[in-house]
Formats: sequence, structure tokens, C-alpha cells
Amino acid sequence: MVKAVDLHGLTEFSQEKGVLDTMEKRRHVKKNVLQTRNFNIVLVCLESGQEIPTRPELYDACFYVVEGNGTFTVGNEKMKLSRGNIVFAPANVPRGIKSTERLVVLGIQEAH
Repeated sequence: MVKAVDLHGLTEFSQEKGVLDTMEKRRHVKKNVLQTRNFNIVLVCLESGQEIPTRPELYDACFYVVEGNGTFTVGNEKMKLSRGNIVFAPANVPRGIKSTERLVVLGIQEAH
């Protein structure tokens, strides 16, 4: 069965301030949209000033900015991305996101 997903309907922001340095804090800004045996899609919603700290993950991921602006860290590189930009973050390379304006990101991840 084919099912459409309304991303705007899933968009929800946390009132936590600053660095979201625990799984509990990140749980409120990240929602699973779709999971298959090959990939996962998540929706990440950050208020201005919120940050997911840089850390390595065990899977590849692409981040597509749906709305807003932020600084994305992949390895030693920092880049400012805005609506319509996409960046790839390979497995085992530290990655992080800091919102400079209310930010909505679609993460397409290797299944894990």
C-alpha cells in the first residue's frame, strides 16, 4: 500500500534551549518518518540556537534542508546550509547541526 506523508503535519519543535546533549533531549526534535530494510528517513526540527552536538555515527546520512538555516559539521568542515541544500555525512565521521534560524531537516540514513 502506498502512503503519502505530510511532513508539515509532523513538524514539531522542542522548547529545550541550547545544546541537545542527551538522547532524551534529541528525542523531542527527531521523528521517524519511514523505515525500510535499506534506509531510514527522519525529520529533525530545531529552534533557532538549538544544537545537536558533533559526534560520529555508524551509518551514512544525507541531510536535506526543508526550511530555515543552520551550520552543519561533517568531519573538520563546517558549512552554512539553507532551504534546498543537501549534504552527505559518511559513517564514522563526526557530524552535528546548529540551527541559526528555525530549521527543518530531512535525514536520509543508511539502515541501522
